[in-house]
Amino acid sequence: MLKDNDKVSTKTAYLILDGTTYELPVIVGSENEHAIDIRNLRQESGHITYDPGYGNTGSCDSAITFVNGEEGALHYRGYPIEEIAKNGSFIETAWLLIFGELPTKGQRQRFRKLLTENELLHEDLRHHFEGFPSNGHPMAILSAVVNSMGCYDPDLLDIETKQEFVLASAKVISKVRTIAAWAYRKSKGLPFMYPDPELSYCKNFLHMMFSEPYRLYEPSPEEVRALSLFFTLHADHEQNCSCSTVRMVQSTEANLFASVSAGICALWGRLHGGANSAVIHMLEDIRDGKEDIKGYLEKVKRKETRLMGFGHRIYKSFDPRARILQQAAHDLLDAKGSDDELLEIAMELSQEAQSDEYFTSRSLYPNVDFYSGIILRSLNIPVDMFPVMFAIGRMPGWIAHWYEAHKSGVDKIHRPRQIYVGERRRPYVLFDERNGK
Repeated sequence: MLKDNDKVSTKTAYLILDGTTYELPVIVGSENEHAIDIRNLRQESGHITYDPGYGNTGSCDSAITFVNGEEGALHYRGYPIEEIAKNGSFIETAWLLIFGELPTKGQRQRFRKLLTENELLHEDLRHHFEGFPSNGHPMAILSAVVNSMGCYDPDLLDIETKQEFVLASAKVISKVRTIAAWAYRKSKGLPFMYPDPELSYCKNFLHMMFSEPYRLYEPSPEEVRALSLFFTLHADHEQNCSCSTVRMVQSTEANLFASVSAGICALWGRLHGGANSAVIHMLEDIRDGKEDIKGYLEKVKRKETRLMGFGHRIYKSFDPRARILQQAAHDLLDAKGSDDELLEIAMELSQEAQSDEYFTSRSLYPNVDFYSGIILRSLNIPVDMFPVMFAIGRMPGWIAHWYEAHKSGVDKIHRPRQIYVGERRRPYVLFDERNGK
């Protein structure tokens, strides 16, 4: 919560209700974002604000990620995403988000060692997978098994020291790969592949996904780099639905495992973590002749369908992550020496939409989901695993936000208000006196 006086502006907002004027402080963020502080509004005036979807409501102050939708800017701890994508790795990004600074060589080495030491699952958790049907969705398995991790580390349910937090973070970030890969193997009826301590984070995940007991999978450097880039660009995105869910669950003083498990469930939705899957289905329909590009865009204009992977609630000019992934998709396919007809359709669809005033006037530009599915397809990741991949990448951001809220010292449980529009008070009708069949 805000504690520094320099974050409170000298400006004051005035609200007039029934002839009474209420003074509301104006808060200014480090990037010159302004907010009207209404924490005492209900207490002083008896009124609340009405903001469905919380699009104009600041639920917290945070030092983790900054998004400027008008300028298409995304910064992790002050570093532009373009520079992080060019120079960093997913593990460095995870450390940056969680602990606030880029890791030194020693910190990175120790963190990688800690991840390796915690990549195995307790053998009892292996049997946990047997309780799911073979066609069970991997997001359901991921959420359930991550939540179950708390049963095997009861000492980490109440985190009191930074050392405990570092260990818990490493366990979640490392084991989530194993859980995700085993969920996939379960769906295919394949034997589980144990992690290899000699492999890097991303290469190890691909090993557990696609190796066989008689043949180890050897991804190319370009594939490993593309996966690291995918995870990095999804690592955090400020107060989105799943992040806000993690912070809301944390406000009950729920443990880290339960809180990120709730984030996984929130991410599952088609409009959040499932959006890139919807993009692939849209492109496949065009490829298979069920739709043509111009006809599909006309249906979008008539509001008969949605243009998946276009537009963003925050970005009003362009999504910087989409630009990075667009180039990454081309680079990966070039390195593999193959074409992807869906990428060609995606490029044509994008060009048609961006030359149409209907879409440009509404700031409907390709977002991160439009190209991320192409990359995952090129890595042979099945569509039902797309939201799982998103969850692996987003884990550092969720952990960072959980810890920021945890150490803030604020013990107020999140509890939004509502405007009740139901029946007013009425007498209860006894069963024998009710009419009707």
